[in-house]
Amino acid sequence: MKNNREKTIVKTSIISICANLMLVGFKATVGLLSNSIAIITDAVNNLSDALSSIITIIGTKLAGKAPDKKHPYGYGRIEYITSLVVSAIVLYAGVTAFIESVKKIIAPEEVDYNVTTIIVLIGGIIIKFVLGLYVKKKGRTIKSDSLVASGADAFNDAILSISVLTSAIVYMIFNVNLEAYVGALVSVFIIKAGIELIKESINNVLGTRIESSLAKSIKKEVLKEKNVKGAFDLVLNDYGPDKYLGSIHIEVEDTLSVADIDKISRRITKQVSQKYGVILHTIGVYSINTKDENIIKAKKEVEEIVFAHKEILQMHGFYLDINDKTLSFDIIIDFKAKNREKIYREIYDSVQEKFKNYKITITLDIDSSD
Repeated sequence: MKNNREKTIVKTSIISICANLMLVGFKATVGLLSNSIAIITDAVNNLSDALSSIITIIGTKLAGKAPDKKHPYGYGRIEYITSLVVSAIVLYAGVTAFIESVKKIIAPEEVDYNVTTIIVLIGGIIIKFVLGLYVKKKGRTIKSDSLVASGADAFNDAILSISVLTSAIVYMIFNVNLEAYVGALVSVFIIKAGIELIKESINNVLGTRIESSLAKSIKKEVLKEKNVKGAFDLVLNDYGPDKYLGSIHIEVEDTLSVADIDKISRRITKQVSQKYGVILHTIGVYSINTKDENIIKAKKEVEEIVFAHKEILQMHGFYLDINDKTLSFDIIIDFKAKNREKIYREIYDSVQEKFKNYKITITLDIDSSD
């Protein structure tokens, strides 16, 4: 499966490279002959696309290296680094083209459009639309964000090429020279795309919140186990596209044996791995007290204190030991809360006041998944 994904990315990228280099050749020639900064800028955009595809291939190959002692989780994150390099190239191409376009606006030069120019531009638009459809489809098939983004970029390029074509037609019919302004407009779109790509790449390197649909689906799968009463603290570590290792806590009744919990954990690990390709290397356990009415009552009292604060998203892992006089539980406070530390302190003080003789431990969990 992994090898097929890599081969598809490489093959699709090679096709994209060939198509873009062909367009670069035609557009650069026509742009130079017609003295059109708009067409030359369009050619530069295609060149940056070709370079991006080359770097994508290099990144995919490096990311596919087998794990070793120094990098036991593999090299998948290299794809995020290469994406950052691609983003920088796109941004540089956009800024350079914008500067040249502004120069042409300040000091306009005559252009020489002809039928060949129009044919090359129309051909480029058609190729970009077809390429966009192909690359996007392949990206969705193998769940490659880079290919999906490349496909969307090809569509945007086609739209920008339409603006260049329009300026050429306007000049040929009305003798109004808009091409420097169109070149600047194309440059702005390239710069915008570069900035967005940089933001996305940086987010991938830093680590972002688990995709809501994936988190909910995994928790739903875990809760299919009849003895599992709750699923909390899902954490997924991203080691490259579609490569997740993580952990989760399950809530079960205290009547289950260690053997029962072991079977449940193994089934959960197997099902989640097969269905979502996610490896849950750790499954922690919270026990629900079903025997002591005093503990059940204490839990309800704590819940009333905690959920009196509207900023609380979740409370779980409640544990009370009457003999040791210890009470602990976890809470999740919304990131939108203005003063999370203050809310935590208010809850702690209220619980301590209610249970004066107990040692209170409240863990402030991270809101890492839906």
